[in-house]
Amino acid sequence: MATFFRRKAAAVTLGVLALTLAGGGIAVAQPATKAPAEVAQPGAQQAGVAGQPSVTAAEAQQARAALKVSLAPPAAGSVAWAVVTSGGTLLQHSANVVSATKYGTGQYQVLLDYSVVGKAFQATIGTNDQFNVPPAGEISVAPRNQTPNGVFVQTYSSGGSVSSKPFHLFVAN
Repeated sequence: MATFFRRKAAAVTLGVLALTLAGGGIAVAQPATKAPAEVAQPGAQQAGVAGQPSVTAAEAQQARAALKVSLAPPAAGSVAWAVVTSGGTLLQHSANVVSATKYGTGQYQVLLDYSVVGKAFQATIGTNDQFNVPPAGEISVAPRNQTPNGVFVQTYSSGGSVSSKPFHLFVAN
């Protein structure tokens, strides 16, 4: 019995040594060049690339005015929604959506008449045409900097470059 365990221990030791050497050889075989982050992960933000545009004094005043005209925030469990063109025009929207603004290629702000701090946002690329076949692309959504009743939306092409796209936005309350 002792001979059996000694032979098995020797076989296991040799197996572990062989796998260790083989694994080390695989780890050394890495590509000579590394793909940039934009290729590795479309839409990834490169260092030095600006995020949201700065909030101007006029925009801050517009946001404060929108908060003051609020009828009432939607009830818990309801949603506020907007359909926005690639040009930044509101096509359709719920009663609590005040405006949409396009800042530049693929950058939008949607203002509501209540604070959206702590709310859930969802956006998808899409239109409201009869057949509703949206263009291909990607989208990201975040709270608007320094604007408690604003949502920031950024759209991208399928390749990850910033591109203006129409979208649908939902804010869950």
